[in-house]
Amino acid sequence: MGKKDKNKKKGKGAEKTAMKTDKKLAARQKKMLKKLEETDIVEVIGRLEEEEARIKTVSEEICVSAPTPRSNFTLVAHPEKEELILFGGEFYNGQRVCVYNDLFFYNVNKNEWKQIRSPSGPTPRSGHQMVGVASNGGQLWLFGGEHASPSQLQFYHYKDLWMMSLKTRKWEKITTSNGPSARSGHRMTVSKKKLFIFGGFYDNNQSYNYFNDVHIFSLESYTWLQVYIEGAIIPPPRSGCCMASAPDGNILVWGGYSKEKIKKNIDRGITHTDMYFLTPNKSAQSSTKYKWITTKTNGYKPLPLSSVSCTSAPSAMVYSFGGVMDVDENEEDLHGQFGNDLLALDLNSLTCHLIDTFKKKKSQNKHPKMFVDETLAEAEDTINTTSTDGIFTVKVAGPGGSASTLPEVPSFFPNYKSDSLPSPRMNAGLCVCRGVLYVYGGLFEEDNKQYTFNDLYALNLHKPDEWKVIIPNNMNVHDWIDSESSETDDGYDCEDSGEETKSESEMDTE
Repeated sequence: MGKKDKNKKKGKGAEKTAMKTDKKLAARQKKMLKKLEETDIVEVIGRLEEEEARIKTVSEEICVSAPTPRSNFTLVAHPEKEELILFGGEFYNGQRVCVYNDLFFYNVNKNEWKQIRSPSGPTPRSGHQMVGVASNGGQLWLFGGEHASPSQLQFYHYKDLWMMSLKTRKWEKITTSNGPSARSGHRMTVSKKKLFIFGGFYDNNQSYNYFNDVHIFSLESYTWLQVYIEGAIIPPPRSGCCMASAPDGNILVWGGYSKEKIKKNIDRGITHTDMYFLTPNKSAQSSTKYKWITTKTNGYKPLPLSSVSCTSAPSAMVYSFGGVMDVDENEEDLHGQFGNDLLALDLNSLTCHLIDTFKKKKSQNKHPKMFVDETLAEAEDTINTTSTDGIFTVKVAGPGGSASTLPEVPSFFPNYKSDSLPSPRMNAGLCVCRGVLYVYGGLFEEDNKQYTFNDLYALNLHKPDEWKVIIPNNMNVHDWIDSESSETDDGYDCEDSGEETKSESEMDTE
């Protein structure tokens, strides 16, 4: 009895210590915000909602140029027209971040961008999810995301659900109970008149939490359904995974990213390589009973990348592009290797293919990437074994969530050429419209500099031999401001998000 009470007291002590730590971090952040003269982010969100409410009519404006550089936005195909639809995202110039809520329609045949402004729409956000459905003349469904303050010391996570009628171009906020908690980095797909949401994370700059919960919204009843997960298999929590719906109603979840604490104030990222299907229990009377099953692909073995772009296409095909692999230089520093591989996954046969769009001479020698694949396969199959050269290590969470360490590999992308199209990147926009795959934007890091793109490419999936350049890549499209230098106008401020012009002091709060 005494021992039980003693353990109980220990638990309370640990809880108090954690609370004290959070309070100290909050106090420190408050001082920093005061020094920067940055407004509380909740107040900022309130102002942004008031600005949206002041818009009374729908307006369309033909754009002189493409949308500004951004990442973590959404790009979807119009369900009935040959158009691409882009919403939101973020841009970081080295000193401050801008978050957008602008909505663009790209007419493929006219090669024309239009910006749409609608009354009382979603406030600026990134890391959200949006899908298009053909119901009632076409609809856009959007959930969640986050808003970061310019200093990135504050984050606001959304849990709101929106629907835009593509007929009227008006947004409607869907208010109903039992929805997911606030989050970003989650994934959403549509299947059989239901929205499926999985994973994501919540981070307030003091603590973080990754999710592995499933939420289902009925597009018929406009309600969140009670979901029952049966069985012992559940994917580990993650964000930024690939998610797609199969014709039989199964939902694919593949890969993703999460973090774990390894020391005080030191976190380590985990790149997940496992794959699951969320399958409905067809024998149960309730249509909301599901179970997870693990699965593997045949054919090409993908590299363990995070921040991969993913999209679905007809005939049960799923395409993924790009991503980044974090290689540890030591416990605190990471070196990112970016890729531009384009993969095609057939959900019927679960066969994965690498789509090589570059004309290369045939060679009898082993493909350099096969060596990397074999190395990764050996590492994932090894349990409780550590292999490192003391310089580079990669943490991979494969089937069962086990972590492995890989031997040194100078480059995981030995075939990359400087003229490759599109160039390596992460968090790009990817969608398929009328048999054509489109890639837009995203970001690339080199040393301490971050390049954010607004280029656009198209690939005919019926004959995927060459990319068509619609908007070329310009590595100097914006300036990068080093932390030591003074802030200058780089041409891309938060005003470009469609917000009204503000005074200099007011701009700093948003």
